[in-house]
Formats: sequence, C-alpha cells, structure tokens
Amino acid sequence: MVPPGEPDFASRRRVLAAGPTLLEGRAWSGQGKIKAVEIGIDGVWSEAHLEPAVDKYAWQRWTFPWVASEGTHELICRAEDAQGNTQPLAPEWNYQGMGNNAVQRIDVTVRPSLDDGTAFP
Repeated sequence: MVPPGEPDFASRRRVLAAGPTLLEGRAWSGQGKIKAVEIGIDGVWSEAHLEPAVDKYAWQRWTFPWVASEGTHELICRAEDAQGNTQPLAPEWNYQGMGNNAVQRIDVTVRPSLDDGTAFP
C-alpha cells in the first residue's frame, strides 16, 4: 500500500485531511495471478478494485476509494492469489527472519479539513 497523506516523523504515523482519498498499491505472488485484494480499515474488511493482470507473475495494481473521517485509523491490506494463498495477519517467526509476507499496517491520523480544502497544520 502506498501510505496516504504526509509522514509525521516523530510519531511514525501518516497525517491527512478528512474527506475522499484514494488508497492504492500493488500486489504480487510468486504462485500466480492475484485473485483479490482486501483493505481493512479499523478491522472492517472491504474488497479493493483490482486492475487486470499484465502477466501471470506481474505486479497488479489495486485501488480503494476511502472517505477518511476524523480520528485515528489503522489501514491494512492483504492479497489472495489464484492458488488460494492469502497473506497472514502476523509474520511467521523463523530463525533468520526470512519470508515475512505478513499484511502491511499503516497508522493514520485524519485531521479536519478547512473550507478551502486544506488541512489544519
């Protein structure tokens, strides 16, 4: 997932103005085509729009329109391939730390918008 908004380096959170925003990213599987991508917003899952695959092993673009409401949110995305493999919610531990394919989580703070469309500082 491309992290939405601007980074706040002190808190390691993303910050954006309330209102419509397009979440987007790319999905890939070494086992075949991507069948679906889901977006989790505060624990509620929804299906993203998946663009057609260019090739069996190519990265696939996805998008999800989100109307961001004020407050703090956790955004999560996960993909499922044609073989039925789905990204795990937590990484599986191994001695060398390899093969981490867990879902990506992004913490976001949504601030109110001004009438002119800009966010409060």
